[in-house]
Amino acid sequence: MLTPPGTIAIAAAPDPMRSTGVRRALMVVLLLNAISVALKVSVGARTGSLTVLGAALESVLDMLSNGVAILAVSIASRAPDDDHPYGHEKFETLGTLGIVCFLSITCFELLRQSVGELKGGLTVPRAATADGVLLIASLVVNFCVVFYERHRGRALSSTLLLADAAHTASDILVTALAIGSLVLSRLGYLYADAALGVLVALIIAWSGYQILRHSIPILVDARAVKADRLVEIVRTIPGVKGVRAARSRRTASGHLFAEVTILVDGSTSVTDAHDFTDEVERAIARELGTAEAIVHVEPA
Repeated sequence: MLTPPGTIAIAAAPDPMRSTGVRRALMVVLLLNAISVALKVSVGARTGSLTVLGAALESVLDMLSNGVAILAVSIASRAPDDDHPYGHEKFETLGTLGIVCFLSITCFELLRQSVGELKGGLTVPRAATADGVLLIASLVVNFCVVFYERHRGRALSSTLLLADAAHTASDILVTALAIGSLVLSRLGYLYADAALGVLVALIIAWSGYQILRHSIPILVDARAVKADRLVEIVRTIPGVKGVRAARSRRTASGHLFAEVTILVDGSTSVTDAHDFTDEVERAIARELGTAEAIVHVEPA
C-alpha cells in the first residue's frame, strides 16, 4: 500500500526563438521612438510649447524604457538554474515596472510645469505650419509603433511588448494633444498649452496604472486559474477519488504552473500513481494550454 508523492515538473527552458523575437521587436521600436523624439524635440525647441516638450520627454523615456526592456528580456531568456528553478521570466515583468517608473517621472514633471504656467508665468507657443507637419509625422510613427508592438506582443505572448504598446498608445493621444495645443495657441487661446499639459499628465498616469494592473498579479503569483476549474479538470480522470488542494500561477509569457493534490485508492501501486500524475498533467495542458504541473498523490 505504497502512496508516492507523485512527480514534480521543473520549468522548461525559455523558448530562445521567443526571446530573440522580443528583443528584435524592441530594437525596431527603439529606432522608431528615436525618430519620434527627433521630430518632437525639434518642434518643442522652436515653439516652446509645454505640451510638445512633454510629449518629447515621454518619447525620450520610451527609448530608455526600451533599453531597460531589452536588458530584462535578455535576463529572462536564461534557462532555469539551481537558484531559479522556475526560470527567469519574472525579470521581464520587472522590466514593465521600470516603464512605470519612467512614466511617473514624466507625469510629475509635466504636472509641475503645467500647473506652474496656469498659476502665472504664461508662455505662449509660437508655431509655424512646418511644426504641425512634423508633429503629424511623429503621430504616424506612434501609430506604426503601436501596431507593430501589439502584433508582435500577441504573436510572442509577451506582456512586456503589450505593456509598452499600451504606453505608446497613450503617446498617440499625447501627440494629438500637442498638435491641438499649437492650433489653439495660434487661434489665441493662451492657456490651452498649459491646460492640455495637465491632461497629458493624467493620461500618462492612467497608462502607468494599466501597466501595474496587469504586471503585479504576475509578480505576486496571483491565482491564474480558479481552483474549482482545476478540480473540475482533474476529477474527469478515471480513478481519481478526489482533489484535496489546487493552486496555480502564470508567467509573463502565459505559461501556467499548477499544483494539485489528488486522492486515489490506498492500494494504488507506484506505477499506477505515476500514470495518474501523467494523466493529470496532460489533462491540465490540454484544457488550459501550455502548462506544467506538480501532482501529489495521497490515499483516499
